[in-house]
Amino acid sequence: MALSRRALLAAVAGSTLAGCGRSVGGGTAAPAASASVSGASEPSEPPEASAISAAAPSEPPTPAPTAAPAPTAAPTPTAAPGRREPTRAELVVRYGGTAPKQWGMEVAGVTTKLPDGESATALTFDACGGPGGSGYDADLIDFLRKRSVPATLFLNARWIDANPDVFRQLAADPLFEIGNHGTVHRPLSVTGRSAYGIAGTGGVGEVYDEVAGNAHKLAGLLGHPVSFFRSGTAHYDDVAARMVADLGERAAGFTVNGDGGATLSAAEVRQEIAAAPPGAIVICHMNHPGGGTAPGVAAAVPGLLAAGRRFVRLSDVLR
Repeated sequence: MALSRRALLAAVAGSTLAGCGRSVGGGTAAPAASASVSGASEPSEPPEASAISAAAPSEPPTPAPTAAPAPTAAPTPTAAPGRREPTRAELVVRYGGTAPKQWGMEVAGVTTKLPDGESATALTFDACGGPGGSGYDADLIDFLRKRSVPATLFLNARWIDANPDVFRQLAADPLFEIGNHGTVHRPLSVTGRSAYGIAGTGGVGEVYDEVAGNAHKLAGLLGHPVSFFRSGTAHYDDVAARMVADLGERAAGFTVNGDGGATLSAAEVRQEIAAAPPGAIVICHMNHPGGGTAPGVAAAVPGLLAAGRRFVRLSDVLR
């Protein structure tokens, strides 16, 4: 594990892993995670909405096949064959009394690298949406297309709503795989822990809302469930990571922090990506056009390709 590259984020003043801390609270985000814990327990028969449920999309009936999907809608999800998704209430009962033992970017149940022996590299790009940025880095995507470099794109529900046409184009491009970056971009915690100034989910029910809200949205828009989830800031506790698995997705972390939360210069991005070892999952961002990410990626990737490096989507090597 490239620990020095993970630590890079914490050293970048005023940034968050997700590139979304610039506008939190109207100022810069704290460079370290706080440990505030919610003391309230959740009822075994919770209401069907929580504090963040109001921000999550509703679930109207699936539109007729001839109707174009509306990114603001959350149609009935398409469940994976043979799997019944647990309800919010069932997960509250299952995990309501379970105390997490781990917290951070490397916890049990979170995939931070490709399988042992895999020589490829997985480029992943987050689009956080909301206050942290709903922009679209067209230069980055154009470069990936020009060089036929596949990538996994983790999209937040708010970013999708802000970029409906772009979303449809990306979803239709077989070069890219769409992943779940949450409903309102929150660190995933069953005890309310926060990271980089971004408040975490306040309990089991809110973990469900953060994961399932956007999962249902994406399934309705894509016509199939997505396979991977990355939390806002890439922070999890081990109980929340288990919930992601229960909801049918794999919790994704990273090996190399490629753009320092969308704060690094092009030269720094190039250096980080060029040094990514075989088997690495690289995290960068696609919601901050004009930053260093696109030119840095464009400077690093050709050399890696020339050296024989293969690039993959997460689903190409992870099942």
